[in-house]
Amino acid sequence: MCRHLAVLGPCAPLGASVADPPYALVRQSWAPRRQRHGTVNADGFGIGWYADGDPRPARYRRAGPVWADPSFADLVRVVRSRALLAAVRDATGPSGDGEAAAAPFTADRWLFSHNGALTGWPESAEPLAPLVPPGALLRLEARCDAAFVWALVAHRLLAGAAPERALAGAVVALAEAAPGSRLNLLLTDGASVTATAWGDTLWYLTGPGERVVVASEPYDDDPRWAEVPDRTLLSADRTRLSLSSL
Repeated sequence: MCRHLAVLGPCAPLGASVADPPYALVRQSWAPRRQRHGTVNADGFGIGWYADGDPRPARYRRAGPVWADPSFADLVRVVRSRALLAAVRDATGPSGDGEAAAAPFTADRWLFSHNGALTGWPESAEPLAPLVPPGALLRLEARCDAAFVWALVAHRLLAGAAPERALAGAVVALAEAAPGSRLNLLLTDGASVTATAWGDTLWYLTGPGERVVVASEPYDDDPRWAEVPDRTLLSADRTRLSLSSL
């Protein structure tokens, strides 16, 4: 369920990554090629990006399908950035959360997305609730599992944990509390990307020009795309990429 991607590279229109490629994230909202769970990603979408000189990202999110929003098409055509994170949300049950449930979630300089599902939600999260300060729980943007996962990760980040430790620690805790969960997490601060492959697909593409793309699935047929093994932590910036077992 859901599709997401993060990009670090030279300054370019947002649409060069999310809309223009033949199998871009916009197309993945109705015709994903490698999605294992769910069939259509129409319950919201979002994109976050960084402007030069400002460490805090901007966001654009909506509750409906991305293909029905002409403003999004205009935005990604003209706005340029060196870093972005975007996501489309799988069709789910009725909810009053609206666009608040759509990634990316944010705190300080971070953008975050969760591709997957927490089994037994919300009861399975009860043992983990004490790991998050009460104020942070009260400030949850939405009542969905992804917002709670972000609360766990954000608490670790804001307490000073490195992004690799924040994601890995959250995934291990969530997997123990809710076995069988799918926990593909994606995080960026505009300078680095950290991600987990846990129960769903994750791919990466690196190339000349100090560019790296991490995505649920390839957005074109470039042979340089490589799949990340399941239960793996990915860490990358514009010049290096590493994989380690979770």
